[in-house]
Amino acid sequence: MKTTVTQADLCGSSASLKNICERLGDSGFCADLGIRYPYLGGSMAKGISSVAMVEELGRAGMLGFFGAAGLPFSAVEDAVDRLSGAGFPYGFNLIHSPQEPDLEKALTELYIRKGVRLVEASAFLALTLNLVRYRTHGIHRLHDGTIVVPNRIIAKVSREELAEKFFSPPPEKLLQQLVAEGAITAEQAELAGQIPLAQEITAEADSGGHTDNRPALALFPTIQNVALRMQTKHDYAVKLRAGLGGGIATPAAAAAAFAMGAAYIMTGSVNQACIESGTSDEVRQMLAETRQADVSMAPAADMFEMGVTVQVLKRGTMFPMRAAKLYDLYRAHDSLDDIPAAERDKLEKTIFKSGLDDIWQNTRSFFAERDPRQVERAERDPKHLMALVFRWYLGQAAHWAKDGDSSRKIDYQVWCGPAMGAFNEWAAGSFLESPARRTVSAVAMNILFGAAVLTRANILRYQGIHLQAEPAHAGPLEYTQIKEYLS
Repeated sequence: MKTTVTQADLCGSSASLKNICERLGDSGFCADLGIRYPYLGGSMAKGISSVAMVEELGRAGMLGFFGAAGLPFSAVEDAVDRLSGAGFPYGFNLIHSPQEPDLEKALTELYIRKGVRLVEASAFLALTLNLVRYRTHGIHRLHDGTIVVPNRIIAKVSREELAEKFFSPPPEKLLQQLVAEGAITAEQAELAGQIPLAQEITAEADSGGHTDNRPALALFPTIQNVALRMQTKHDYAVKLRAGLGGGIATPAAAAAAFAMGAAYIMTGSVNQACIESGTSDEVRQMLAETRQADVSMAPAADMFEMGVTVQVLKRGTMFPMRAAKLYDLYRAHDSLDDIPAAERDKLEKTIFKSGLDDIWQNTRSFFAERDPRQVERAERDPKHLMALVFRWYLGQAAHWAKDGDSSRKIDYQVWCGPAMGAFNEWAAGSFLESPARRTVSAVAMNILFGAAVLTRANILRYQGIHLQAEPAHAGPLEYTQIKEYLS
């Protein structure tokens, strides 16, 4: 005889749902990090992943990464000081900075000096000395032989060959360089050869910002297999784990990630539309109106010359088209003077709204303080000067969006993936439809709680129990309701 289960039945047993919510993913991962739920808020540059966002996630039993990329050094240091002694786990972003290696090094030293124990390594194309320096700082062996590694790296990658490098011990060449510099001892280098550079890797699927637009269903199992293979190869004393980020903004997506074996999930785009994010109300409203097809790829400011792209919002802004135009001009010409006069005049009137010579002077002043070598190179190489001028627009477009400069709204650069559209469709008609009511904790708990309900429903379905209503279509619940279920 077939039993029928209603929607109320699925949500009715709080003890069971509480257990499912807390046991989604890898319980060892949560124990290691000191969090209740396997849910991470990924870092979004320029402080969009703000201190307030990190605090809200931390108080809810999750973990957030502060978005340090693209911020002045002093702003990152201030954020570290504000979160120090917070009473809950947190992390900071360390983004690969091939154009500004000194900044990457300075942030690494800051995190070591201030005792930041967890970083999210993102956009790395190869392993760097800074990563190894951070990971191996303070490594030592206890009397029982246990190797203690105070600093933890969670890497965000989308390529299996890079995942293999992060899951491997730090490269011997870099370890010996650190020994030669006096950063670590020979004994510490020997210990470092027995640990993975990163114990956890977030498989970054189709996400906002830096992304290879990889499909999650293909990418995650691949990264997970790399973890299993490298675990066997190196016989680590710790367990290698893979989490999933990119495209996760609904309970169904989260449930699918956990069903594939994700140790944890990471959200990004959806958090930017929440009230704690360090962006403007104008951007939050634009994101709340976004659909899945409203995103596009555009040149990245930090890796412009390399042709690297980022995924951004295209609805309501001309940034993707204008940024692509600048990159086409960069490839076609050797200097600003080579650009045809009519084309240059159009650039100055529509995109830059100023003379390119004036833009260069502003750019020159900026890099004279931040990285004088860029100025020296630009004055020798006209093409590099052109790149820096074009990067001015790309960088400012992100600031105009973050600061809510309505006079430049048509040029807003808003990092966003298709997950934002999926969330909006799911939240339509609920209290979360309004960006003014979106908090990162309410969004996170709805995603987790919904994933738990879906997981329970699937378990029942596999046992031949008929579901009266499909839980996948159930909308968000008020945060207080969820807390009552899970109390």
